[in-house]
Amino acid sequence: MTQVATLPNPLEEVAPPRGRSGGAAWGIWLARRLGLAVLTLWLVSILVFLATAALGDPVRAILGRDYTTNVARREQLEAQLGVGDSIVQRYFDWLGGLLTGDFGTSLANQLPVWDQISDTVLNTLVLVLLSALVMIPLAFGIAMISAHYRRKRPDTVIQTILLALAGVPEFVTGILLLALFSTSVFHIFPAVTIASQSGHPWDTPKGMVLPVATLVVAVTPYVSRIVRATLLEVLDSDYVELARLKGIPEPVVMRKHALLNAIVPGIQVIALQLAWLAGGVVLVETLFTYPGVGKQLVDSVRNHDVPMVQALSMIIAGVYIIVNLVADVLSILLTPRARTAISS
Repeated sequence: MTQVATLPNPLEEVAPPRGRSGGAAWGIWLARRLGLAVLTLWLVSILVFLATAALGDPVRAILGRDYTTNVARREQLEAQLGVGDSIVQRYFDWLGGLLTGDFGTSLANQLPVWDQISDTVLNTLVLVLLSALVMIPLAFGIAMISAHYRRKRPDTVIQTILLALAGVPEFVTGILLLALFSTSVFHIFPAVTIASQSGHPWDTPKGMVLPVATLVVAVTPYVSRIVRATLLEVLDSDYVELARLKGIPEPVVMRKHALLNAIVPGIQVIALQLAWLAGGVVLVETLFTYPGVGKQLVDSVRNHDVPMVQALSMIIAGVYIIVNLVADVLSILLTPRARTAISS
């Protein structure tokens, strides 16, 4: 009797070859990735500092007409910003403060920068986390339904809707949701997010709904389309076809074979979208007056508060780099062949 050759599943473990130990290889790989992350963050710090320095004289921008009359205030700001020092000296003084956890002093109210941004950073992280908790299962569910009905009417309808949503900017989506659920049609949710001085936005859950919904609608189409494309590629593979020939039901094939192999590309695109959310919340937070990093960054730019702008920009860049680093680690952990390649 002819035996059918069993094709390997990419998720199955592969015996590591002889060579250096897996722990040492992982340590070297992780150290290299951390080194690249630190190098990237340092280059970003140079760009942020040069960009803020190229905006012109911050003291003149802050004082305006009082620049020539208010000499005491002008000298105080010049000493605080180190205007008389060289740009290299100013950069290394600022970088040294960052490395020691000193983000400087706000020019708007003369308070430490970190004391003012710590709560807003937490507020933004909660907003992004809530959006991710809704977006990830929603995007994977839509992708699975679309892949199951590929080239059929449900798939066409889903892809048309996703493509239309992907082409709408997030601030337009937010305005439409405001008009629909807050101001014009229905009056279900508040138009702005209100938080007390000692409280947080999630103390009033209804105020979180529209910002979260806006981010979910803005990000879900991209993740769903990438996951669907990966699912279709996996469903056409030989080992999935072999699973079907063995009589495994299609839902089980989708869940245990196709979906598991689509997770790694999904992690990469989710990481990119979450990293985008860290900076893309600027418009959404401004629209809903959400007390987060985005709104504070806009206010700081408007007030010419250079230390605040620099600190917030570095925090956004740091979150972007960390999210991508975590995505790389998860991708390796979930791909046995990649783990074997690192150990070899």
